[in-house]
Amino acid sequence: MSTVDQLRAVPLFSELPREDLERLCVGTEEVTIAAGEVLFSEGDPGDRAYVVLDGQIDIVKATVGGEVLLAVQSEGVVGEMALLEDAPRNASVRGRSDAVLLAIPKARLDELLDSSPSASQAFFHVMLDRWRDTQSSLQQSERMAQLGTLTAGLAHELNNPAAAVNSSANRMAEAMVRYGNARAAVASNLDADGLAVIDDLLEGLHASRGSGNQMSTLDQADLEDEIESWLADHDVDRSWELAPGLADAGLGVDQLSIIADKVEPSKLPSIVDLISAAQEQLGLVHQIEEGTRRMSAIVKALKSYAYLDQAPVQNVEITAGLDDTLMLLEHKTKGIEVVREYSDGLPVIEALGGELNQVWTNLIDNAVYAIGESDREDGRIVVRATTTDSGVVVEIEDNGPGIPEEIQKRVFDSFFTTKPPGSGTGLGLDISRNIVIQHHGGNLTVDSEPGRTTFKVELPLRLPG
Repeated sequence: MSTVDQLRAVPLFSELPREDLERLCVGTEEVTIAAGEVLFSEGDPGDRAYVVLDGQIDIVKATVGGEVLLAVQSEGVVGEMALLEDAPRNASVRGRSDAVLLAIPKARLDELLDSSPSASQAFFHVMLDRWRDTQSSLQQSERMAQLGTLTAGLAHELNNPAAAVNSSANRMAEAMVRYGNARAAVASNLDADGLAVIDDLLEGLHASRGSGNQMSTLDQADLEDEIESWLADHDVDRSWELAPGLADAGLGVDQLSIIADKVEPSKLPSIVDLISAAQEQLGLVHQIEEGTRRMSAIVKALKSYAYLDQAPVQNVEITAGLDDTLMLLEHKTKGIEVVREYSDGLPVIEALGGELNQVWTNLIDNAVYAIGESDREDGRIVVRATTTDSGVVVEIEDNGPGIPEEIQKRVFDSFFTTKPPGSGTGLGLDISRNIVIQHHGGNLTVDSEPGRTTFKVELPLRLPG
């Protein structure tokens, strides 16, 4: 079969005059690839389109959540979008089986489209269908990638307090035994008045647990040194081990001296040991309380973020959604200063709360990425919420490198991304803008200069319609 006949068998070219097909054949080349072999990779420059003559090929795209199979193709044209847009390849192609393709140089394709309206129209319909299919596949991938980001963050954020709770609980049994032994030793050495003094002291420790002594690290170290020296001077064993706990309890040399004045010197070590054991127990209880409080706060934020058990349309407090999102992304913002600038009296708005949280996630995640790309140590994200006569305005500002002016015009385009392959689908801002504009009747814009980028979301008080 001649090359002209091979092209005519392709629906895209079937209606073209023979002379157009003959021009298109000039410079074509038959290419053979093996199963698994890459024809071209995402990000490569586009210099040729390919017609599948035999076998099957996979069209795949790298995303944050992994590789997405966009299509399996056994006929038709592939790779033409990069040529028509004069842009890098937006997906990779490899052989699903051994395959034979016809390579068409960019120059021949450009000549055909310039001279044949029917060919231009056919290419337009093919590109539109492919764009719709690709967007549908990648929107799902983008949602799954965002879910993966939050899941990884939750696992990280929950693991730390859970590990602390587990560790404290394991140490609690040993601490209880130590306290019981110390209590028994003191009870056998003191009369009723002495026990009353000690009980009052222990009651004070219990009442103040978790409040801390509010000392600087340097002052804490100095206090521990003073206590250790005092204990050694009063023949209390393990002074180096007991001093930190006594300092945490807020007991200084003056308080210890008062206790020492009320008891016989031989009884002082058992009393100090009891105080230290009590403080150890209270410290472990405080760690367990803090760990469970943190886990509860994370679960509460997740439930609020996802609007679980609630209708899609809600009366939404914008700052609550922003705070929930920031909490769930804390694993990503570590090392970055996050500043909240919320105006007083922000109104509650009617909105799709879960969808707005998708927007906040995308914008904050992009800000974190931009700061990471700049390698600056003073990374800063400002989350700003203000009120207007018609609704609310939210701004996410970062001090990353900024977005070049020529790129700012394209940041909301489908599939456009400045991230390397596998780091983004190019749909996050497109989805966000669609949520804000189409679903909420608002607006999403960007303003950027070197060292600052601000995404601005304007939302009305009520949903349209």
